[in-house]
Amino acid sequence: MARHVTTLSRTATSLRVAAATAALALLAFASVPATAQDFTTLKGHGGPVMGLAVSPAGRVASASFDNSVGLWQGREPTWLEAHDAAVVDVIFPSDGVIASGGDDFAVRLWQDGAPRLLGRHKGKVTDLALSPDGQTIASASWDGTVALWPLSGGQARWLTELGGGVNDVAFAPDGRHLYAATSAGDLLLFDLTRDDPPRALSQNGFGINEIVLAPDGSWLAYGMVNGTTWVIDPLTGDKLRDFAVERKPVLAMAHHAATGQLAIGYGDGYIITIDTNAWRLSKGFQAMRDGPAWALAWTPDGEMIWAGGIDNVIYGWPVALFGKVEPPDSASRSFLRDAASMPNGERQFMRKCSICHALEPGESRKAGPTLYGIFGREAGTLPGYRYSETLLAANIVWTEDTIDALFDQGPDHFIPRSKMPMQRITRAEDRDDLIAFLKRATE
Repeated sequence: MARHVTTLSRTATSLRVAAATAALALLAFASVPATAQDFTTLKGHGGPVMGLAVSPAGRVASASFDNSVGLWQGREPTWLEAHDAAVVDVIFPSDGVIASGGDDFAVRLWQDGAPRLLGRHKGKVTDLALSPDGQTIASASWDGTVALWPLSGGQARWLTELGGGVNDVAFAPDGRHLYAATSAGDLLLFDLTRDDPPRALSQNGFGINEIVLAPDGSWLAYGMVNGTTWVIDPLTGDKLRDFAVERKPVLAMAHHAATGQLAIGYGDGYIITIDTNAWRLSKGFQAMRDGPAWALAWTPDGEMIWAGGIDNVIYGWPVALFGKVEPPDSASRSFLRDAASMPNGERQFMRKCSICHALEPGESRKAGPTLYGIFGREAGTLPGYRYSETLLAANIVWTEDTIDALFDQGPDHFIPRSKMPMQRITRAEDRDDLIAFLKRATE
């Protein structure tokens, strides 16, 4: 998925937009008191927030790149930690039970804070969905499979060979059909009462990131990497409507059935809402201070939407602050300060390392260990960090040469099966600048 960043710099033309702009300015400062009508924040994660869910009682659960699930009572988190890599999605099968899936290929169930492993895919878990009867969880994975996990125990049922990584799944209201969206741009429909291959309901060439199905099954909306949202007939695949607002990609969607609000989050951190009763664009807002809107979830009353993204903070935005849908700003940036003001080595660190690693000594809630004192340290030896078995057995000492090789080859080749994400720095000059920056910043 593309990851873009824009900032909000508009002149308010109404009291509502003025209030929204004033609220946005608070993002860099202390939070305001939390009520159903107030802007608020939840802080504590050490990495980007990838998934959000809200229980019927209003409790927030969050999935983060710091390998943890946060369960929030007001603004106080309880950390649920058993995943060995980033947690990507989280749902509430019931008010006191949480399910989570992540980059460690695992699907876990949490009850009273205790984890139970439902099972593993052979690739990263991208989405979870609960069956209408509350008895089965469907998980989507980049390994090209969907798995059905009975919550009462027993073997999973695997739906395989879907022609591309699976990004999202949704049960039909009857519980007998399941929709799956792939990175290849296919929307597939399974009849779970049969073992037949899925039916291709829609194929348009653009990867589908998110799907939302109406509670009564009357429509299905899906958002694509090109920024367009299509609304189709869930049985025939016929297109009913499409919405494009000059933003891309679509990274998050959430529907509030009682009020008919469909929220869509984009790669630039902008959120729009669509009135599904009248099928019209309703409101829009620059919800993220920096980076994409990766996760959205409505409060039970539909008066507030929670949003998570790259800057570690969960924002609670009252819908009353949203204004009219605006076109994108012409200016954009990729960091909390202007990238042009950074030396190249620091830019490389911010792009490739900063999400997972701190530079300062001591513990942090980031996904990876601190890089403080990295040069001359044997891999897998920093006390207090839970390393993968692969890194513990790697027999690597971090030096200029090994760090250069790590980014020249990519972690997936230099240390296969480690938790490090797949990425490379192909230009030798950029690797040299990164290493020079790290030597200064981690002494």
